[in-house]
Amino acid sequence: DYMKAILERRSIRKYTGEPVSDADLKDLLKAAMAAPSAGNGQPWEFIIVNDRQLLTEITKVHPYSAMLLQAPLAIIVCGKLDNERYKGYWAQDCSAATENILIAAQSKGLGTVWLGVYPVEERVNGIRKIFKIPENMIPLNVIAVGHPAEKKKPSDRYDENRIHFNKWE
Repeated sequence: DYMKAILERRSIRKYTGEPVSDADLKDLLKAAMAAPSAGNGQPWEFIIVNDRQLLTEITKVHPYSAMLLQAPLAIIVCGKLDNERYKGYWAQDCSAATENILIAAQSKGLGTVWLGVYPVEERVNGIRKIFKIPENMIPLNVIAVGHPAEKKKPSDRYDENRIHFNKWE
């Protein structure tokens, strides 16, 4: 169920290398595109990376992406500024799409980790150069996807001290 997938989702950095099926990949992308977006602009585009050489290239421009040397694929989530209905909301919209991918992957027994690209200029420029991303597109993140080679226990992050009713007190 959805709560189980949300509460058990963890960042997975070790993968078996077993390929992700085309059907599972399509489901992840369907989940991404079902995300809410400001004014229904849907400013997302996705680059699927399953070429081992390209996955290795990412590790040269993103300092925290070593798991891509094991992961069978990555999804680069990009914001298409031309589709943005309300200026500045593309990052929120694409983050919602990203979270849907993470939860859908968890529900399928796949592991993922969100590797932030934007707003770090060196990472944005590096990813843009490797994948020939046009200027009207901004790479928000890279999501490593694969069958987990590690098991992590759920983390209970619920904290009532962060909840405020009607005013800040």
